Amino acid sequence: MNRLKDARVYLAGPMDRCPNGGIQWRQDITPFLLEMGCFIFDPTDKPMQIAIEDEEHRDERKVWKEQHSFGKIAEMMKIIRNVDLRMVDVSDFIIVNWDMEIQMCGTMEEVFLANREKKPILIHCPQGIKCLPDWLFAVLPYQMMFNDWEELKAYVKHVNTYEFGLQTYNRWCFFNMQKHTTKEPV
Repeated sequence: MNRLKDARVYLAGPMDRCPNGGIQWRQDITPFLLEMGCFIFDPTDKPMQIAIEDEEHRDERKVWKEQHSFGKIAEMMKIIRNVDLRMVDVSDFIIVNWDMEIQMCGTMEEVFLANREKKPILIHCPQGIKCLPDWLFAVLPYQMMFNDWEELKAYVKHVNTYEFGLQTYNRWCFFNMQKHTTKEPV
């Protein structure tokens, strides 16, 4: 069984306040997801040529802040926000690196958008799930919150391969597409 083959996953987490722009953890988990045949939406490596979020653009925004050129920041960030939320919208599930030591803004909007769409949201918290905001426990299944990457990966493997009685927490929804693609035309 390979339930997650062709699934689209968005990698959410802070970027503009991270020393490395949030790139490293995304690069670390990508090979694992590719092994299962997932398509990765990575905001640090977007599958398009607009809304680029790299070191050069972050530095440019810092200069604009110093110059009080807030209109330029707003113009750039509106495009980035639109593209990132669209990637969340078309994803089948999201993985979030929720680091309590880094101030986040866009990540929260992405999580709450995915939650409104009842997508599976897998949260990794390097400080441990006991440190996550209490509000999240009212919003998301705590069974999808993880203390470390190995726990999260084990859960994803379980979802991908478990044969019978998978606990979906009213989030995972798998369709049998072969049923509708193998019928003879009338």
